[in-house]
Amino acid sequence: MFGTQVALILADNMKSQVDTITGKRILIVEDERVVREGLRVLLTADAHTVVEANNGAEAMALFHQGRFDLVITDYEIPFIKGNELAAKIKQVPPHQPILMITAYQHRPGTDNPVDVVVIKPFVTAALRGIIARLLSQPGERSTPPTKAKVNLLS
Repeated sequence: MFGTQVALILADNMKSQVDTITGKRILIVEDERVVREGLRVLLTADAHTVVEANNGAEAMALFHQGRFDLVITDYEIPFIKGNELAAKIKQVPPHQPILMITAYQHRPGTDNPVDVVVIKPFVTAALRGIIARLLSQPGERSTPPTKAKVNLLS
């Protein structure tokens, strides 16, 4: 029931006006089912194909099976941390967009090679804007995107 309530709140928040990119393939790596479901609802509302993993090992297996336009990961996930997952993914395609959503204060950098860190809790419309920005980048960028840590409560 709680997951349904979160999904409904996210669906209401999605009505905010944000430029969106649609129809992309996105991997969500999140061990908390409620958060994973909420992100799935948000992304499928924008016509994205969503593939879900509940741990880092499962995410790596899924990543090697198919191409993704964006990877969204939590930091604190079973088997390998989100920053370790990002480092392994970036070894395959170095410019793979990766968004980290976490309750911890982690910044992008050499030990955390994600493109953006969003701190939980966050405002859904702002998250959608960041996702749209990451998805609007060409897949094979000549330069990596600007790294940022974002608190989306304001």
